[in-house]
Amino acid sequence: MSGCNCGGEVPEVSRIMYPCDGCADVGEVSDQVCRKLRREGFAQASMSCLSGIAAHMQPFIDAAKKANQVVAVDGCPVGCAKKVLEHVEISPISYVLTQMGLEKGKTEVTQQIINEISEKIKAELSTK
Repeated sequence: MSGCNCGGEVPEVSRIMYPCDGCADVGEVSDQVCRKLRREGFAQASMSCLSGIAAHMQPFIDAAKKANQVVAVDGCPVGCAKKVLEHVEISPISYVLTQMGLEKGKTEVTQQIINEISEKIKAELSTK
């Protein structure tokens, strides 16, 4: 996969986004939102891997710790992405899509929803 960070070097100024990638519709939206923001250049061109962090693979953890902004985008209040990051002592900026108006199990994954959530997150992160 092109642009895979795989725990590699992180630029001095960086924003890395970690979607929960849960199996529910809101997890799918979290993934698509983060991918969209990366493609647009708003987030680090390559995401570090949340699974690598969960597996305690040091290069992935180091990449996250070097980033200026670490952003967890969880689909629901279970907060898996945020909890994985906190488990390795990283305090992410956290977004929960169900707190942004989406309903777990009842959200159709559309480009319109992905665009709306992306714009909300982008607008807020731009002020931080």
